[in-house]
Amino acid sequence: MRKNFLTAILMTVVTMLLLGLAYPLAVTMLAQFIFPDTANGQLIRAEDGHIIGSRIIGQTFTSPAYFHSRPSAAGVVGYDANNSSGSNLGPTNQKLIDRVKADAAKLQAENPGATVPVDLVTTSGSGLDPHISPAAAEFQVRRVARERGLSEAQVRDLISANTSGRQLGFWGEPVVNVLTLNLSLDEIKTVNK
Repeated sequence: MRKNFLTAILMTVVTMLLLGLAYPLAVTMLAQFIFPDTANGQLIRAEDGHIIGSRIIGQTFTSPAYFHSRPSAAGVVGYDANNSSGSNLGPTNQKLIDRVKADAAKLQAENPGATVPVDLVTTSGSGLDPHISPAAAEFQVRRVARERGLSEAQVRDLISANTSGRQLGFWGEPVVNVLTLNLSLDEIKTVNK
């Protein structure tokens, strides 16, 4: 019995050191060596070094001079990584229907006659999606160009430069990263005052 007890304790200690310390440390070091940007959250820093945001976590943009992200259900104000989740409201839930209708009406007033892209009125599963569809970006071109004093062609060029194609050429849909697109806008021209 004593031999079995000592074997069990020794196995627990060895397993804890191997799988709880050595393996995570090796994987972390390997990730830092091979993919340092990805391992550190794909952070975007300003010239002075402060963190602006992450390429992989969405942010709320409310100024009319910026492209707006899709709605987020993560946390009270959205995009809270501690509360990452969808709303869990089903397609027949009246609260969801009312919110989508209100958002669509607001967007329709901004761009009369244009079809509102679905990703501008629905949340993603995680609530942290940093991307919008090219159609959602196109829907906002007129407003952003007007607010920034740019031509619509200039704004469309920025959208193209910030659009990622399908992964591996066939998986998923093309997407536009809202944060990098808005940072590109800031690089060309400041907002009209």
